[in-house]
Amino acid sequence: MPMLTTTHTNIRCWKMSPADKYLEKKIAERVSAGNLRTLTGERLQTDFFSNDYLGFATNGVVAQQMKLYPGYGHETGATGSRLLSGNFAEAELLEQAAAAFHDAEAALLFNSGYNANIGLIAAVAGREATIIYDALSHASILDGVRLSHAGTKFKFRHNDLEDLEQLLKKSATGAPLYVVIESVYSMDGDFAPLKDIILLTERYGASLIVDEAHATGVFGNHGEGLVHALGLQKQVFARVHTFGKAMGCHGAVVAGSRRLVQYLINFARSFIYTTALSGHSVCAARAAYDCMKAPDFSNQQLHDLIGYFRSRVATSQQMWLDSQSSIQAIIIPDNRQCRELSGLLAESGIQARAILSPTVPHGKERIRICLHQFNTTVQVGMLFDVLG
Repeated sequence: MPMLTTTHTNIRCWKMSPADKYLEKKIAERVSAGNLRTLTGERLQTDFFSNDYLGFATNGVVAQQMKLYPGYGHETGATGSRLLSGNFAEAELLEQAAAAFHDAEAALLFNSGYNANIGLIAAVAGREATIIYDALSHASILDGVRLSHAGTKFKFRHNDLEDLEQLLKKSATGAPLYVVIESVYSMDGDFAPLKDIILLTERYGASLIVDEAHATGVFGNHGEGLVHALGLQKQVFARVHTFGKAMGCHGAVVAGSRRLVQYLINFARSFIYTTALSGHSVCAARAAYDCMKAPDFSNQQLHDLIGYFRSRVATSQQMWLDSQSSIQAIIIPDNRQCRELSGLLAESGIQARAILSPTVPHGKERIRICLHQFNTTVQVGMLFDVLG
């Protein structure tokens, strides 16, 4: 605890402890590098920055559907973990609905996609296991790998099948072997070559874990995810589907076999040792699934907008990454220039976030554009006008 000192004016002040000095030094380094993170509550006219791909968080359709559930609005907290006092019928109904929707044997509810990834990866990979993960994996995957007791951990070059196969060859010893990827990568917006990766995992006896965070709601006729859209769901060991992006609410499920779910209930620390989601959050997720299951659901307007956006990219002189997803990125290889461009967009009423190093590698700093069902071609035109 910091020590108190008394100045000559009898005003008590805090003396900097070694810990305080370390924090001050690290913050100063961020300021110097131009990548100090700060919070802002500002919301501008045009949203090109949120993960609300279908508009469910703001358009009211999920809120209306929630009112149909008898438990809606009555429980403000779960009161404990699922294994203590926090389990209730609505949570189990949500898991059943999620499993059916994603065509899995079973599903297990987690408090967030982050909790799901760290709980799943750390639980299944014991000391005898090997984990091979994509170099551009999300922080939650990296932390799950770090928290695991896996005896061997390899990173393969992003979407590089040759590099992945070389690592699989040296790791195929008969012990548990896991490959961890995202179906749609959160910063670049590109796809994993799922079919080719599955062929490799089957050849070398590896189990595939796929984070579908940015594919849920966006790909598939009803937003089931990219794995399901390609008909590969029976060939994937585990899929993580998060609710906080296109589904517009909070939480996540791990979808897989009944055996996997039973195992996670017993060994996934981020499931066992945390207070469960509230009834309100569970009802919101059930409502979002109901909205996506509805016969009139369509995400085609979003895909049409992605097509239009890429047509504008094709005539642009700027450095855009190749992406056919909701996530688009223009490379501005400098933290300060990235911030300046984000500020210029904000002055025009357009909200798009600068993604700085070290979140992305140095020289790969970017403006990340998220496209939504509610965005218009006029708004896209305004964006390109400012960028131009």
